[in-house]
Amino acid sequence: LLMYFTRSLSITTPEQMIEKARGETAYLPCKFTLSPEDQGPLDIEWLISPADNQVVDQVIILYSGDKMYDDYYPDLKGRVHFTSNDLKSGDASINVTNLQLSDIGTYQCKVKKAPGVANKKFQLVVLVKPSGTRCYVDGSEEIGNDFKLKCEPKEGSLPLQYEWQKLSDSQKLPTSWLSEMTSSTISVKNASSEYSGTYSCTVKNRVGSDQCLLRLNVVPPSNKAGLIAGAIIGLLLALVLIGLIIFCCHKKRREEKYEKEVHHDIREDVPPPKSRTSTARSYIGSNHSSLGSMSPSNMEGYSKTQYNQVPSEDFERTPQSPTLPPAKVAAPNLSRMGAVPVMIPAQSKDGSIV
Repeated sequence: LLMYFTRSLSITTPEQMIEKARGETAYLPCKFTLSPEDQGPLDIEWLISPADNQVVDQVIILYSGDKMYDDYYPDLKGRVHFTSNDLKSGDASINVTNLQLSDIGTYQCKVKKAPGVANKKFQLVVLVKPSGTRCYVDGSEEIGNDFKLKCEPKEGSLPLQYEWQKLSDSQKLPTSWLSEMTSSTISVKNASSEYSGTYSCTVKNRVGSDQCLLRLNVVPPSNKAGLIAGAIIGLLLALVLIGLIIFCCHKKRREEKYEKEVHHDIREDVPPPKSRTSTARSYIGSNHSSLGSMSPSNMEGYSKTQYNQVPSEDFERTPQSPTLPPAKVAAPNLSRMGAVPVMIPAQSKDGSIV
């Protein structure tokens, strides 16, 4: 009976833990041997027990009746395959491609060929390589100041290891830094210009590493008081300039408004100038009217004195209110209206009454 179990089906690969990086391919070995007594059909089954332990073991790939089935576990669909084309040769190993963090768990290989049955378990751990590492200075890089050199990866599975190095100049690090050369942060006290240079930080874990560079330039302290004063003066000048612009714009608008009002008043109050023809006609018409009311004996003297007064250019240009000619009334009508005839004495040329 002891000989029977010794010679029966067995899996020769030892149980083990396998660590791989996210995105890589994990090889899960499962080598087995058969005994002459194992005459039944060969069945191979891989199961997974997820790390969250919220679900029972689930089949991820199966070989039975000389056929392979891999449409069982949605999270691994299309990413799990047998490595051998001839499983009867004793190799039931699989590959899990494009590893994800959700693939972490316990995988079990079961081989059955009646009457023999065997199984082995493997722990799969998926880790994230350090990546996106950033080096920077936290603080002011001035002589006498305290600041920090920081090295921070964007992602990476713990535990992480750090290593700082100085790449330029003497490559000699201050003794006060030595205790922090394997940490993510170096605290710099009372900085000096000797600290200037190029530094590298390397981040590692069990599946990979990443590196970043930092250029440190320790300079003399800046004149902060002068910078503050300059900023205040600049702000005041800006406010004055803005005030001048607003004042000029307001003044210009007032001038434009005044010009519009004056132009409007001139157009309403000033009558249009008379033409030469209308002025001359008005002048002659008024004289004719006066002549019509005088006697024939006074016509000669009147014509000599009146017609010598020809309107000048200045007279024509001076605006006057329009003179309406007196209405002509016949003599009989004057008598009816109560008019009294008046005798106007004639005058000689020297002005004596005739």
